[in-house]
Amino acid sequence: MSRGRLAAVSSVLDQAASSATNILVLVLAARLSSAAGFAAFSMVYVTFTVLLGLSMAYVGQHLVLEKTGERLGGACRSAVGFTAAASGAVGAVLAVVGLLLGGAGGRAFLALGLVLPLVLVQDGLRYCFSALRAPERALAADALRLVCVVAALAVQPAGASAGRLVLVWGLSALPALGLGLWLLGPYVRGARADLRPYLRRGHLGQRFVVEFAVGNGSSQLAVLGLGVFATPLAVGALRGASTLFGPLNVLFNSANSFAPPVLSRLGGGRRAVVRATAALGLLLAGLGAGWAAALYLLPDRLGRELLGATWTSAAALLPATGAQYAVMGLGTAGLLTLRVLAPKATLSVQVVFSLLSVVLLIGGYAVWGPLGAAWGLAAGSALKATAAWHRVAKLPTPAPAPAPAPTT
Repeated sequence: MSRGRLAAVSSVLDQAASSATNILVLVLAARLSSAAGFAAFSMVYVTFTVLLGLSMAYVGQHLVLEKTGERLGGACRSAVGFTAAASGAVGAVLAVVGLLLGGAGGRAFLALGLVLPLVLVQDGLRYCFSALRAPERALAADALRLVCVVAALAVQPAGASAGRLVLVWGLSALPALGLGLWLLGPYVRGARADLRPYLRRGHLGQRFVVEFAVGNGSSQLAVLGLGVFATPLAVGALRGASTLFGPLNVLFNSANSFAPPVLSRLGGGRRAVVRATAALGLLLAGLGAGWAAALYLLPDRLGRELLGATWTSAAALLPATGAQYAVMGLGTAGLLTLRVLAPKATLSVQVVFSLLSVVLLIGGYAVWGPLGAAWGLAAGSALKATAAWHRVAKLPTPAPAPAPAPTT
């Protein structure tokens, strides 16, 4: 197998390992917890997901754009150092918040504050290996992370508190963190860390944070807000339903990672790109609908094996969440088309329709509870997909190349 093909396969498998870790953490937590306990765990896990996305946007996406080979060692060391320092500061704030809140939820946030530097630095190493073009090393660390977290959570007693589960989940990152740092060592040996660029105004990561905040982060924060101002049980139900669609997230993330360079090399110009992404969108939408149908027909006994006491509330949301993932497939393909043909056109679509999704989520909950919130998310995703493809249709047609001058 060629080096390039091995790197591509390793990247896909690494994404799959990371996604499987997130899915299995939520599945095991749901099986071990009561509905109320999983709701508290979900509140903390949504908080972690937002912080992970911000770290990925501010540090990771900036790092993978580094092209100067001789600077990569220092850039990776700086990224690890900044992630450790920033996550330590945020973790301290979360620990204080947890102490002030008290109760089961407060102890869970306290636990997250204690382990946050471990889990964020471990996950951030993936971007170092991506920049260094060594994804097989990221795969090794993330595969170990998957094995350790599943083993650690699997031996916890039924009814374990959310705080205990968060602490076990975080500490189980230590072996993968140690392996990742050891594998990174040869690349950063002798390089110096410089954290100042991350603190300067105009750092490129600031733009990526804005895109994340208005894209994925806004809906995650809205779900978290439901738990603060409405009921944590709504968060548990929404999180449980979306967990069941985790395999589709692997496909969507892989499409976002690997489709742009493939599409850019297609012959046939704009029309070929649109045909390819339209076919991809229909395929992803069909897979989303098929997966939703399979889950909807799943016997309750098997559903409770997956999500425990949370299954009943999550199962009621499956039609809405399935519809959301089906239209998300179309939207992913539409945004991919814009990213290849008109990269500057994606931000406005993300800003407007991600914020609209938040409004529909909150409005749906106010009218119809968790089921309304789920249908609000589905409607927001449908509108975003429609807007993306409408923008694709409105792209100006490239002017034909001038005919060669006749020779005499």
